[in-house]
Order: sequence, then C-alpha cells, then structure tokens
Amino acid sequence: MDVNNTQQSSSKTPEPLSSDPTLPPADPDSPSSTFGIECDCKCRKPLVTLTEADQGYYNRVHTGGVDNCALPCEGAFFADRSQLATVWMGIWSILCAASSTLTVLTFLLDTRRFSYPERPIVMMSACYMMVSAGYILRLAVGRDAIACDGRLLRYGSTGPWLCTVVFLLTYLFGMASCVWWVMLCVAWFLAAGLKWGSEAIAKYSEVFHGIAWLLPIVQFILALTFSLVDGDPISGICSVGNTSLTALQVFVLAPMVTYLLLGSAFLLTGFVALFRIRSVIKQQACAKTYKLEKLMIRIGIFSILLRGDRLPFLRSPAARGLAERQNLPLPRPEPGAGSGARYGVFMLRQFMQLAVGITSGVWVWSGKTLHTWRSFFYRLFCCQPRAMHSADPRPYYKFNVAPGHPPLPPLPPLPPMPGHMSQV
Repeated sequence: MDVNNTQQSSSKTPEPLSSDPTLPPADPDSPSSTFGIECDCKCRKPLVTLTEADQGYYNRVHTGGVDNCALPCEGAFFADRSQLATVWMGIWSILCAASSTLTVLTFLLDTRRFSYPERPIVMMSACYMMVSAGYILRLAVGRDAIACDGRLLRYGSTGPWLCTVVFLLTYLFGMASCVWWVMLCVAWFLAAGLKWGSEAIAKYSEVFHGIAWLLPIVQFILALTFSLVDGDPISGICSVGNTSLTALQVFVLAPMVTYLLLGSAFLLTGFVALFRIRSVIKQQACAKTYKLEKLMIRIGIFSILLRGDRLPFLRSPAARGLAERQNLPLPRPEPGAGSGARYGVFMLRQFMQLAVGITSGVWVWSGKTLHTWRSFFYRLFCCQPRAMHSADPRPYYKFNVAPGHPPLPPLPPLPPMPGHMSQV
C-alpha cells in the first residue's frame, strides 16, 4: 500500500509555483499555469528570429510582444491548406470580375437606364471590378513578388511597385465601394423617404463622387506616407493592418464601422418613411406608383444584402490578431489548435469580400439587359437597322424615298421620363 501511495503521489502533476500568495489560485487550463507566472516568451518556429543581417527589420519588428520576431513568408497560418486557399480565392475573384464587368459594360451601353437612386450600384460594381483585378494580379505573379520580402513577410513599407499596385486596387477601391454604399443609402433615403425625383438627386452627383473618391484616396495616401503597407500572411496580397494592430484599427476597422453605421442609419430612416407613405401611394391607384414602390423596396433590400460581407471581414482580422497573442507565448504551441475555425473564417471572409461584385450583377440580370446586348451586337455585326432602338422605344423604320423627293421629317423628341422608372 505504501508503494502504491508513493507511485500515485509521484504521478500527480506538481502544483504551479506562485511568487505572490495574495494572487488567486492558478487556472489549470491556462497555458502559463504549468510554468508559473513568469513565462519566458520566445520566438519559435514557424516564426523567424531576426538578426543584425536583416537590415530594415532588426529592432523594428515584433510579433506578439516579442522583439525581433517576424512572420515568415509562408507557413505562418494554414501551411497545409495554402493551395486550397489560393484556388478558392482565384475562383471567386474571377467570378467577381466577370459579373462586375458585365454590370459596368451594360451601364456604358445604356446609361439612361441606370439613374439615381440606383446609379451607386454601378459605381460599386466598378470598384469591385478593380478589387478583383488586384486579386487576379496577385494570382498571376505569385505571393513571393507581392507579400514577401525574401524569407520574411513584408512589414510596413511602400514598395515594391507590384505591392503598391495591389494595395491600390484592393484597399482604395474596396474602401470606395464602402463609401458608395453609403451614397446608395443616402440616395435611397432621398427617393423613398423624402420623395425626391431622380433629377433632383442627380444634381448632387458631383458631391457623391467627391465624397466617395476623396475619402479613400486620403486613407490610401496616409497609409503610404506612414509606411503601413504590409503583406497578408494568408491571402498573399498587400494591405494594411496585418502586422500592426493600431494600423488595423485606424485604417480598416474604424472606417468600415463608421461607413456601416452611417449607411444603416439612412436605410432605417428610409424604411420608416417608406412604410409611412405606403398607404398614400396605394390610394393613388396608379401602375407607376406600384412600380415605384417595388423599385424602392428592391433597392432597400439590395442595400442590406450588399453590406453583409463586412461582418466576416470585421471578424477575421480581429481573430487573427487574437490568435497571434494567444499562441505565441505558449512554450509548446499546438499548431492545430483551433485552426479549423479560423480557416473557415478566412474562407468566408474571402468569399464575402468578393461576393458583392457578384451580387451587384444581379441588378442587371433582366430582359432589358438581354435586349440591350442584342441591340449592340446587331448594330455591330448586321447592316440592316432594327425596328426598335434601346435608347428610343418607338418603332422606327427606314423608308425608301423616291429620288428627288425630300427625306422624311425627323421624329419628335421623346417626352421626359422619370429616371427612377427606367429600371422598372
């Protein structure tokens, strides 16, 4: 019995040491409880320990509170599934580019069809066309030329030019799409809530363009000025806030939360005003008013769906920063701990970030779009005129006039059509 007691007592885990008896008892599930409260945090693989030979990074880079500890170019996160992540990102970036390009080209073929308040949807499609171009450029040249500086991940810099171009396409136009979403909510509020006409809203189009492009350009210039552009260890693009929590909060989280709150406020106010005047619209018993009501509700719901991508985007950087602080101090880190959930967040983030460009194409997927493209290809490849022109809905035929007779008089001008009815 004595021997068994000795064996049992020797097999027990020793109690963690504590230098202060006033402290509460240590949590056995805490990583530092096994080694006492004085945990010596070190830079362990796959992280890279910097030396004086690493000029530009030595005594300037720290990871998880450990100085001269940097993220490697590859292998820091999801090393065994990096190829799948690249394929996943490539599929959605190509689909986003195709859908958003179709929307922009359809707008260029028939600009009268897309007036305010739905015009900002086209501008958002143009922004996501550029964002997808940034991802496709990264897939074409590889992550080493974009997000890596030799064996290390690229830390706060302003170059090289490929990194700057990808940052311009993904960050500037990504933020511009957020501001254009706010402009869409403002235009929808003016049309649905205050009953402004399309022409009245269009008078402020220069203000919309100035705000939507000036704010992202200022953010882009400030990020370059303070050398905050760094490499994303997962997607392999150049962005901001991957290695600096302060830059993440100032240049990514704060602007996105601000834009989200502003747009949501206009959406909510517009919906309240729309439901209040709904009875008045129904009393008019006019087909156009029902079409207008349908269009306003469609724009409102579409505006809500367009910003569903921001939630995973806000969740992913915060989760990655928390994971860095939780895993680095572990004396014996477990690479697979919780990696499945974080990998799923990353995959969802990449999908939702590019899904807006795909869903924006839904706005133009209609019979009018098919008619516009049929008319375009008919004029491009055929020599005979069409009976109906997309820009002029009246039947028009070329008649053969006998020689010597004057030509037929031109058609009278079209009566003005409310711009907000052109989409219905």
